[in-house]
Amino acid sequence: MGPHPLWLLEDLARDLELRPGMRVLDLGSGKGATSVFLAKEYGVQVWAADLLIEPSAAAEYIGSQENVVPVKAEAHALPFAHGFFDAIVCIDAYEYFGTADGYLAYITRFLKPGGQLGVATPALRTEIRELGYIPDHIRKLVGWEAIAWHTADWWRFQWEITELVDVTAARLQESGWQDWLTWARAVSEHRGERDAALDMLEADRGEFLTFALLAARKPAT
Repeated sequence: MGPHPLWLLEDLARDLELRPGMRVLDLGSGKGATSVFLAKEYGVQVWAADLLIEPSAAAEYIGSQENVVPVKAEAHALPFAHGFFDAIVCIDAYEYFGTADGYLAYITRFLKPGGQLGVATPALRTEIRELGYIPDHIRKLVGWEAIAWHTADWWRFQWEITELVDVTAARLQESGWQDWLTWARAVSEHRGERDAALDMLEADRGEFLTFALLAARKPAT
């Protein structure tokens, strides 16, 4: 579900400090591939939260991985205690809810003091507000929702101005467009039908599309 989630997570994890035994929320976890990766690679305990995938369906993909707990949850009504998690990660889902001005204040309630937030989200190299329009090849696929695809600088300001977190990384993924294109072509070949994103990616040629990788830490006090 979504473009190359493990590639995105592997890159994002370079900006995080994950250690065995940590409690991690994988928000928008889909079928659980990112949750299993976190549990296996870092020895953390993961709560795999998604609204669209039933826990029983996710469990089939997660398999026997004991350190992953699938949960059905909506991003604005999370069923967890405040201060429960050492880290929250969100791969290719934050754009659906996290651009709201008040959302950072909500999601950081669930982090311990000193806890980390890591996000990988589709991004544009230039803000749509600066362009004054949504590029036609992007608009044809995602419509007005492309206004939620922001630059890394936009995200840095959005988080820093709140003083709720200390931003430790906010960068555009230089390989983002090429990785996405490679993934879409591989998916097309595997399924025997053209991936919906291919027209957009081929028309873009790396001019606008990439991903933003964001990491921040909740103040310790």
